[in-house]
Amino acid sequence: MAEFPSKVSTRTSSPAQGAEASVSALRPDLGFVRSRLGALMLLQLVLGLLVWALIADTPYHLYPAYGWVMFVAVFLWLVTIVLFNLYLFQLHMKLYMVPWPLVLMIFNISATVLYITAFIACSAAVDLTSLRGTRPYNQRAAASPFSPLFQFFACLVMIAYGVSAFFSYQAWRGVGSNAATSQMAGGYA
Repeated sequence: MAEFPSKVSTRTSSPAQGAEASVSALRPDLGFVRSRLGALMLLQLVLGLLVWALIADTPYHLYPAYGWVMFVAVFLWLVTIVLFNLYLFQLHMKLYMVPWPLVLMIFNISATVLYITAFIACSAAVDLTSLRGTRPYNQRAAASPFSPLFQFFACLVMIAYGVSAFFSYQAWRGVGSNAATSQMAGGYA
């Protein structure tokens, strides 16, 4: 027993070394961008940007329904950016106590429902009695569901969130995978 302390070797490290290692480990995971989840998030970002750009071109502050559409589009776009970066830089693996498949499922279902309500609110706000060809009519019609551009992009982003909700539900339920494949895929197969 007298020899025990002499045989023990200890190594100490400073917290600064650990911080530098974690910062250098923030490398983008290009496999995520090629996955279904990454591709759908990129699609949501591009289409969401187009939707709120079309709404921003209208005098949305004059019509409460357009303000709601603007809020939904910008808020969901910003949250999607945050989630995309969390997965791109694999920060979700460092926050292992958060059930990420459940969080993504709830977010995508909520986003789909919010886009549906925004679509309904926007279509209800169209004033069919405005004079056709006037500036207010043209601006409101560009953001209205009767505009082919807005209708196309709003429906596409709504469908993208719906498809993401479906895949998020499958990931949450574990459909089509086992523990080994979900670990190998980083949680976004």
